[in-house]
Amino acid sequence: MKLSRIAPLGAVALATALVLAGCASNENAPASSSAPTTAGSVALSGTLNGIGSSAQGTAQQTWITGIQTQNSGLTINYDPQGSGAGRKSFISGAADFAGSDAALKDAELAGSFALCAAGTKAIDLPVYISPIAIAYNIAGVDDLKLDAPTIAKIFSGKITKWNDPAITALNAGTKLPSATINVVHRSDDSGTTQNFTDYLAQNAAAAWGKPADQTFPYTVGDAAKGTSGVAEAAKNAKNSIAYIDESGIGTTGLKVAELKVGSTFNKISAAGAAAVVADSPVVSGRAANDLAIQINRKDTQANAWPLVLVSYVIGCQQYKDAAKAKLVSSYVQYIATPAAQDAAAKQAGSAPLSSDLAAKVVAAAKTIK
Repeated sequence: MKLSRIAPLGAVALATALVLAGCASNENAPASSSAPTTAGSVALSGTLNGIGSSAQGTAQQTWITGIQTQNSGLTINYDPQGSGAGRKSFISGAADFAGSDAALKDAELAGSFALCAAGTKAIDLPVYISPIAIAYNIAGVDDLKLDAPTIAKIFSGKITKWNDPAITALNAGTKLPSATINVVHRSDDSGTTQNFTDYLAQNAAAAWGKPADQTFPYTVGDAAKGTSGVAEAAKNAKNSIAYIDESGIGTTGLKVAELKVGSTFNKISAAGAAAVVADSPVVSGRAANDLAIQINRKDTQANAWPLVLVSYVIGCQQYKDAAKAKLVSSYVQYIATPAAQDAAAKQAGSAPLSSDLAAKVVAAAKTIK
């Protein structure tokens, strides 16, 4: 099914803007960064099916609207079932590409991929950067500050009351209720959970006590599926707290806690998330066109937001079907254009890829065959 989260008139306006912006940006862009779907190029036709990250959902709809407007014979379907479901579907051949908030694991890369040519593997191409929010719903509390150890203790069930001394010590002057904390977490295998638990494992190992994992490791609180499910559950539960891609907050009314980074409390921002990614290296030991990023969770630069997710399009280095390869390559190149990244940022609140990272993504996507 095609996603349809953007109202029809808004979709038309957005698509028109993408076409115009895409053409304008390509007039001055080097050949290595131009998308193959702008004016003057051969139109794309065929169908692509993607499954994966719910955090990517709004961005995917934005990109699909833009590229399909330029290519009337092209149909791209994206089902935001979650990162784990996306990777499993791609590995089995049920999806032409996956959207995932976590790069492929070494164990996954060691296996085979149904749609990939014999002897070739899949690659991770970063397309979406977004801060993960610690969202809360406490009546009368508009300003909440938390650090990694306290977050770890809340989500592992060690802290159960909002007026616990560990929380009040971080929030002098804020009246916190004696109410029980209602924790909301993901029920499905989730890249957001992978990034959230990785942040806690690196910044509060003793308090968290678990390794990074795409499955939430504790039984505390309530579980909900997908970004929208977590947002809805947190919205409807009094005195709740949840971790969620910032794009999912929308009009829920949920507030976002400030995060202690080094010696300061930082407010959530796409720019702060992007800065952390820019400071982070590519994972070593992988193929040259695999751009999995090792996020620097301990980045303490000014305004940094190290609780960030990088979301990928996962595809084959070489597809068995050359026509599919062309479509995936072209779609990823389109996604990495400034116009497409800026449009997603406006719709989803994500951070556009830096020009350097976008150029690397385009170069890697061009190797897909």
